[in-house]
Amino acid sequence: MLEPEITAELIAAHGLKPDEYERILEIIGRVPSFTELGIFSAMWNEHCSYKSSKKWLRTLPTTGPQVICGPGENAGVVDIGDGQALIFKMESHNHPSYIEPHQGAATGVGGILRDVFTMGARPVAAMNALSFGLPSHPKTAHIVKGVVEGIGSYGNCFGVPNVGGEVRFHASYNGNCLVNAFAAGLADTDKIFYSAASGVGMPVVYLGAKTGRDGVGGATMASAEFDDTIEDKRPTVQVGDPFTEKRLMEATLELMQTGAVISIQDMGAAGLTCSAVEMGDKGGLGIKLQLDDVPQRETNMTAYEMMLSESQERMLMVLHPEKEAVARAVFEKWDLDFAIVGETIPEDRFLILHGNDIKADLPLSKLSSEAPEYDRPWVATPAAADMEPVPQVDPIDALKALIGSPNYAHKSWVWEQYDHMVMGDTVRVPGLGAGVIRVHGTPKAIAFTSDVTPRYVKANPVEGGKQAVAEAYRNLTACGALPLATTDNLNFGNPEKPEIMGQMVGAIQGIGEAVAALDMPIVSGNVSLYNETDGTGILPTPTIGAVGLLNSLDELIAGQPSAGDFAIVIGATAGHLGQSALLAEVFHREDGDAPHVDLVAERRNGEFLRANRALIKAATDLADGGLALAAFEMAEAAGMGVSLDESDSAFLFGEDQARYLVACRFDQAEALMVAASAAGVPMNTVGKFGGDTVSMGASSAPLAELSARYRSAFEEAIA
Repeated sequence: MLEPEITAELIAAHGLKPDEYERILEIIGRVPSFTELGIFSAMWNEHCSYKSSKKWLRTLPTTGPQVICGPGENAGVVDIGDGQALIFKMESHNHPSYIEPHQGAATGVGGILRDVFTMGARPVAAMNALSFGLPSHPKTAHIVKGVVEGIGSYGNCFGVPNVGGEVRFHASYNGNCLVNAFAAGLADTDKIFYSAASGVGMPVVYLGAKTGRDGVGGATMASAEFDDTIEDKRPTVQVGDPFTEKRLMEATLELMQTGAVISIQDMGAAGLTCSAVEMGDKGGLGIKLQLDDVPQRETNMTAYEMMLSESQERMLMVLHPEKEAVARAVFEKWDLDFAIVGETIPEDRFLILHGNDIKADLPLSKLSSEAPEYDRPWVATPAAADMEPVPQVDPIDALKALIGSPNYAHKSWVWEQYDHMVMGDTVRVPGLGAGVIRVHGTPKAIAFTSDVTPRYVKANPVEGGKQAVAEAYRNLTACGALPLATTDNLNFGNPEKPEIMGQMVGAIQGIGEAVAALDMPIVSGNVSLYNETDGTGILPTPTIGAVGLLNSLDELIAGQPSAGDFAIVIGATAGHLGQSALLAEVFHREDGDAPHVDLVAERRNGEFLRANRALIKAATDLADGGLALAAFEMAEAAGMGVSLDESDSAFLFGEDQARYLVACRFDQAEALMVAASAAGVPMNTVGKFGGDTVSMGASSAPLAELSARYRSAFEEAIA
């Protein structure tokens, strides 16, 4: 087959800038073949090389006594004691999910699960953070339904509980939804597998499902803005099969028991290319591949297609050759492909053979560790202008606006489509704060949360980045868990625009400051850029996934208020309304500054709550919607009303940070007050739980009326 001529148009179609192509010519000293151009395109795009973000990602705190493995592997690893480790990561599948919502979201789940079990961990929990356009936009309902179906169908079939996440709607996502998928698994600390190849002449083995043409060029597509050619990109979306993935996981974990694995890598973005290059580069070795031996499910596939296919449910392994027979037997038992497709070589070469032809012969290290790295121009986001005064509003009317919005309505329509009880270890179902699962066979439990408030990040990237981490810290703390570590999923627009680059720089600075102050190092993550359509970017959305440890379920705060319990706020309330949910939903305004995050107060108040958990029946953090929304949600979940003493809008709906709402009996409340005074923690009683009405000051409404609105608004918005 004749290869196409390398033209300026072809180079541009591969997402390579003219100066990047010139660099390729300097490196190899000749015009690349079509397959080589594709390989450079895959390895040097934003999705695989992190060329715009590497400089700033290096500034993030990634170490600590709890960290076994930080960024750079398939997933991060933290110690949870007793010789056990938690392995977790969050990744985006944004562009594919907009083009083909069901398969895009499903394969996002599949990819993140593979990242976890590739390291030797059995997945025990999943989450997802979803951002959609306005419900009134003609595409939104279709995308929401497809994404939720895709996540549910893949996760449910695979058999992993979906324990939490978040869903938001905003006009900035009209042309570019965000699907951020999280997975976590458990492994023994002495049985963790890494991806660096070692040893010369070792067999490189292809594992799993056959290679097809689905997803060819997917990583390059994920590193470009959308325009009116979006429909042409549909073939770049992969197709997933969760039952094959389940078999692949069981086969992989069984294989790891045989001692056959030297190194192993998921085939994710850029498929065979990225997995082979990363394994070789980390081990300081070259890789030689013979594509005739790659299992294929379509006829007449070219070298270009095989190297760039993103077909799902595939892995690449470097094998101890003497263990080949036992390893092959495992995969044949699970009815999966096992094929030796190459070997490690001492030279710095990525050598690709197809038939009798050399299709690529490139210096391997130049593809990965020496990919371009940019120090892009950036401008700091200007300080927010002084905010116009916010009028006083009837608090019940304001609460109705919040709970009637799909942003703050009950999300059961989403999570009831996910299996959150599979495996039998889920302690706390979605919708009540952080998700919690038992560590099977031990007294321990793990808590999970995912958080960010994009409005804050747009107004003030540094404070918004800090707040995403702080809210994750509070969500874990509110259920009694000690926050351990974080994974970040940084979703931004076009980094070639200095103001967008400035958003990312500011957010990373804020995240770094917060994870250091709260002892929650970043151990894994993902960057998703070019989330723009026709030049309009998304709200900056640096999602923080976080995990926390409960040494015993006795430490869990998961009760509900009882009639007569006091509603108490831990933390100081000043009434910050800038960028608040009240402004957005009631006044349709997005102005003012993000709330200031006092990290000393965050840590102090969180440690106080955990130290005094025995006095607390129920707890939640205060975030979007402030005290009013948190009190309603806590009361509604318990099937009772709540009476708050105040009617002032700023007091009820302000979004000051470092605050929790807790429910206590009278004697517990007294003891808590004494402890708070001794610890220098601000605390005040704001009302009582009980009855069948919700009241704030002189304004009230029947709980039944509010509950009906709260529980139906989401489904009505996207029906």
